[in-house]
Amino acid sequence: MVRKCADLTEEELELLVEQKILEILGDPDYGLVLDEAFQKRLRERLSDTSRIPHEEVLRRFGES
Repeated sequence: MVRKCADLTEEELELLVEQKILEILGDPDYGLVLDEAFQKRLRERLSDTSRIPHEEVLRRFGES
């Protein structure tokens, strides 16, 4: 089944555009290596279970 752009949701259209850009230009981060210090900081942040709810972020920084 062929779908028209007009039938896509905004999210579906954004995903399609992103996929096409990556297909044409490639991933700009491909082949980059994260240094040890960055990997350590990333692991520490990911292990921290405290999170700010999305609603709180919107309240603090406003919707754009």
